[in-house]
Amino acid sequence: MTILNIFKTSCTILKASNALRNIPEVNLKCMSSVAKYSEHKELEKIRNIGISAHIDSGKTTLTERILFYTGRISQMHEVKGKDNVGATMDSMELERQRGITIQSAATYTIWKNHNINIIDTPGHVDFTVEVERALRVLDGAILVLCAVGGVQSQTLTVNRQMKRYNVPCLAFINKLDRMGANPHRVLSQMRSKLNHNAAFIQLPIGLEGETKGIIDLITRRALYFDGQYGEQIREVEIPSEMRTESEDRRQELIEHVSNVDDVLGEIFLAEKEPTDQDIMAAVRRSCLKRTFTPVLVGTALKNKGIQPLLNAVLSYLPHPGEVENIALREKKDQESETVVLSPSRDSRNPFVGLAFKLEAGRFGQLTYLRCYQGMLKKGDTIFNARTNKKVRIARLVRLHSNNMEDVSEVYAGDIFALFGVDCASGDTFVTDPKLQLAMESIFVPDPVVSMAIKPANSKDRDNFSKAIARFTKEDPTFQFHYDPDIKETIVSGMGELHLEIYAQRMEREYTCPVQLGKPKVAFRETIVSACEFDYLHKKQSGGAGQYARVIGLIEPLPPNKNTMLEFKDETVGTNVPKQFIPGVEKGFLAMAEKGLLTGNKISGVKFRLQDGGHHIVDSSELAFMLAAQGAVKDAAWQVLEPIMAVEVTAPDEFQGAVIGQLNKRHGIITGSDGIEGWFTVYAEVPLNDMFGYAGELRSSTQGKGEFSMEYSRYSPCLPEVQDQLILEYQRSMGLLPDKAQKKKKN
Repeated sequence: MTILNIFKTSCTILKASNALRNIPEVNLKCMSSVAKYSEHKELEKIRNIGISAHIDSGKTTLTERILFYTGRISQMHEVKGKDNVGATMDSMELERQRGITIQSAATYTIWKNHNINIIDTPGHVDFTVEVERALRVLDGAILVLCAVGGVQSQTLTVNRQMKRYNVPCLAFINKLDRMGANPHRVLSQMRSKLNHNAAFIQLPIGLEGETKGIIDLITRRALYFDGQYGEQIREVEIPSEMRTESEDRRQELIEHVSNVDDVLGEIFLAEKEPTDQDIMAAVRRSCLKRTFTPVLVGTALKNKGIQPLLNAVLSYLPHPGEVENIALREKKDQESETVVLSPSRDSRNPFVGLAFKLEAGRFGQLTYLRCYQGMLKKGDTIFNARTNKKVRIARLVRLHSNNMEDVSEVYAGDIFALFGVDCASGDTFVTDPKLQLAMESIFVPDPVVSMAIKPANSKDRDNFSKAIARFTKEDPTFQFHYDPDIKETIVSGMGELHLEIYAQRMEREYTCPVQLGKPKVAFRETIVSACEFDYLHKKQSGGAGQYARVIGLIEPLPPNKNTMLEFKDETVGTNVPKQFIPGVEKGFLAMAEKGLLTGNKISGVKFRLQDGGHHIVDSSELAFMLAAQGAVKDAAWQVLEPIMAVEVTAPDEFQGAVIGQLNKRHGIITGSDGIEGWFTVYAEVPLNDMFGYAGELRSSTQGKGEFSMEYSRYSPCLPEVQDQLILEYQRSMGLLPDKAQKKKKN
């Protein structure tokens, strides 16, 4: 039997070796190790780029094509393809199912002996922090625009983020094959809405179903993409019917660049013909200064225009040495000193790196870092500049989507990851803690939507707390707190989709189904006007009884103190012995925990104890506590609701719609101002009327409107709101008359 097994095994090995011999050479190349991609290049041959755009502009499909043409992957898959494999960069199962990018994913590849680090970012406004973090550590970006949709809401947000971090960009007009594609309209929108000094450096040959290729305006050549996947580029003369248009567009390009570049401007004014190299050098200089945006065209899905885009990344976007990166040196009682970091790829300068993203991987916490200065080797020790914690580097990896590829060292300009480093997003790491250097942190927008959350099964509480702890650490815009007023757990995020995705991830990754719902509003109750009381609590039931009498005044506090409670002892003499005063205060505070109208807390009330009476035997602290509770019940009450200070920013054309919405939600406009085609409205709106506002604002302003709100004060609510709250409370407590209860049953 054993001999038979050995014979079978040897046959299998023989078959496998024959099969390997028959594999074509192309496939063997794809199966080769990643060593070729992880080779360290000199500084000038490195590019760190991000791919950013509005939802469904084709960012992930474009990244897939880039990886294919650079030989990083052997076959391409679509975002929502029929083969159910999904794009390489959408590694999460939820991303593949929904066909959207949720987390930014990093990869690196080689094109023309240049190392390109790429981060593919999400387009939804709900995941905007992912774009924010990526742009903070990148040197350049590709702004992808849809040839049909043009400049959309998230394009404006991404553009603002690029401006904030001073990131040079190329524009790529994608989806030329779609019905209604109009790249000329997109260019005019870039100039009018984004205020970019932009011009075509390529023109499409045909649009929609007739998309054949592109014209390179600088070199005056037409490019066609042949082969099954457009991998063979055929370079020919410009078609005769497009020569006039291409010359006009080339002249327009030279004019736009001449306006911002002195060298080309002088050639233009001298009426000389600039060479191709003159134009390319001028485009590069002006692109690095963010004074000009080159516009390229193509269609990622139909494999056209990707290789010229990669050439443009090498030609026009900066290498890490051309971007000035600054760290701050903290000094006691003085302003921080700015230190320019050295981009040279050697160990002469101490290591400085920035942790820009955290992720819980299969092997513990994965921390993404960008190396800004010096080098880091496996086995080195680094320090967290914020906490001064010491970390030894056991493993250095570079990432290809969700696959990790080990490297032995990293240099300035590289993007890499570490395991098991306990830190927060935006922390600086150094090898020499005496330097006291820290990088500027990452801008984190405030959450705009809050919802109540609880596990569907109480036995899942452990998994629920693990999931919450992980997600709040990974994503600074996902926040969590317990509200003792309404006794609910509240999560806050950038939108309803954001919170919904996290709820689904809890179920998938932690087998903890959760329920999301509208959170309760923390209403308060207060008295309408001052009310005198004289209350006697007397109880006799054999043996020592209970006797306490309290006399005084309950009055409302001024509006600026309507969230507080005050107790004042104004008694004179011994009618109420001093040892019983704490009992009276305790009774008042206990009563304030649950109001009489709606069961909400009582606030904005001052309890003034002026006189009373006691019994030498029957009086006790408990008796005075019960007397105080009885005294509070006699007043007239009203309900207060939280008022939020709301700030809405949107383009001028939506001002009427925004103000109309705030008025509909019982808001009071307190002021407004405007700048560069945008307006800001300041208003005070009840929190109870603010639910669902984020979605309504986005839909009525084409997704361009943003708002923030913070607690302002408590104010009496409308009579109909108060009646509704009283009715709901009475129903929940079973206090309704018989008729109402019968109606409810029917």
